[in-house]
Amino acid sequence: MRAHSVPVVLTADPIDIFYATGLRNMTLFSMMGASRFVAVFVDGPVIAWEFAGSEHLATDAMTVDEVRTAPGITALAGSRYRGAIDDFAAEIATLCAEHGVDAVGVEGFDHDVTDALRANGLTLCSATEIFVESRRIKLPGEIEVMRDGIARVTDAVAHMVEHLRAGTTEIEVWSHFHQRLIATEGEYVSTRLVQAGERTFPYFQEAGAHTISHGDLFCIDTDAIAYGGYGVDFSRCYSVGAEPTPDQRSLHAKALDQLEHNAALLGPGVSFADFARNAWVVPTRHAPWGYYCLAHGLGLCGEYPYVPLARSGDSYDFDGEFEPGMVICIESYIGDETLRQGVKLEDQYLITDTGTERLTTAPFDSTLSTT
Repeated sequence: MRAHSVPVVLTADPIDIFYATGLRNMTLFSMMGASRFVAVFVDGPVIAWEFAGSEHLATDAMTVDEVRTAPGITALAGSRYRGAIDDFAAEIATLCAEHGVDAVGVEGFDHDVTDALRANGLTLCSATEIFVESRRIKLPGEIEVMRDGIARVTDAVAHMVEHLRAGTTEIEVWSHFHQRLIATEGEYVSTRLVQAGERTFPYFQEAGAHTISHGDLFCIDTDAIAYGGYGVDFSRCYSVGAEPTPDQRSLHAKALDQLEHNAALLGPGVSFADFARNAWVVPTRHAPWGYYCLAHGLGLCGEYPYVPLARSGDSYDFDGEFEPGMVICIESYIGDETLRQGVKLEDQYLITDTGTERLTTAPFDSTLSTT
């Protein structure tokens, strides 16, 4: 905030509320509209507006100086919401005047709210940029929470695989992953990226009522918000009840080559451009179906940077470099239009002062990775 000359940030984003204060309350519900807010003044105080009736959840938080009741400032509140917006904007303006500031970083509010804040004389900028920059580098304590979460998610995947068999549906199998995650204090799963058989091609098909067959490939991308609210993101592919075919092993081998080659390029000070230009070249047969990015950051969810592919003949305009303290996920997908199958793999890495550390501990399916 100091570096960007932003004296106060006001956020309704439940992930950034958690990041700033450690307060967790109805996270998924809070994503449906601005229902809880936090204002962080660079020199204090920190004020939380909690959902009506749940103010007690924040009263003992050492990170918060004051707890107020959140007004209904979305259309869900009916005809009263415009009056509530005016009152809330006036409240924020009064707070800012008390602390001698007139500029606010804001995120997660409808335009009616931002219009009302400006009408009260406040100058607005994006709070999202502040949080992106702050969350970019992980503190040692965050890394330890992520390690714990990885162990729990790895266990949840193993539990799911125990229930992976022909005759069940994708969603039934995936439900065992979700159940184990929640039972071990995970938060939620942000996607349903599970698919089997011909639904492994093309990628991004979500778990449904499709019945799994003997000999199918089965892919999962965890996309879990795990213990302590931190993301765990790795992908694995399994063979269902049969020895994989040579074609299936070939797809897995290529995906693993891509993953390991690109992971080996990671390191402190490596520019995104150099990383992208030296990335594994997807064979022409599979290139039209490749993953849309090479790597992405991870923290409380998918985060900066999302590193794009380098295209032959095009300039590469994504500036920056990998830095110590970043957690990076390497993505790999090899899909085949003729086979109507694909393999999705992904691992999670920590950029250190001297190199990288693979954080993912989940094994690959030995039947697919053995030639």
